[in-house]
Amino acid sequence: MRAENACYTYPRAEKHSIISFLIDMKNLKKGFTLIELLVVIAIIGILSSVVLASLNSARNKGSDAAVKAQLVSLRPQAELYFDGAGNYGSAAGTVSSCSTSGSIFVADPKMSDQIAALASTSPAVACYASPAGTQTAWAVSAQLVSTSTYWCVDSMGASKGSSGPATSSVCP
Repeated sequence: MRAENACYTYPRAEKHSIISFLIDMKNLKKGFTLIELLVVIAIIGILSSVVLASLNSARNKGSDAAVKAQLVSLRPQAELYFDGAGNYGSAAGTVSSCSTSGSIFVADPKMSDQIAALASTSPAVACYASPAGTQTAWAVSAQLVSTSTYWCVDSMGASKGSSGPATSSVCP
């Protein structure tokens, strides 16, 4: 028996080919397949689109907050003007435009600047003052960026949302 075991040896060529085959298989596993790369790129694309959509929503909400803050800041300026002049402007007739001369929206330079800043932020701005002679009330509304609703402030202290622009000196 001993003689038989000593005589039998594995062929060298066969042993060498198995080792080289295993080394070649190991080298094939170093890279990514095209399918793996495409799946990773698709996942990254989906995640980035979700993030961009949520950023857009946050940007619109921030613009809406800026419009509301600009509208609210009009009230103290209008009251300062009223304390000095005794009225909200001397325009003849009802003011329905933010640029009518003689209205508080043009007569007071700070108010005019605030209306201009508001117009650069909001898609639509509407100003309204009570008729000439009384000039005791006003309202300003601006369309919000994210929706088609308007935000309105008036001289009576209202600050609220509405479906349309101000058409009188009181918020709708």
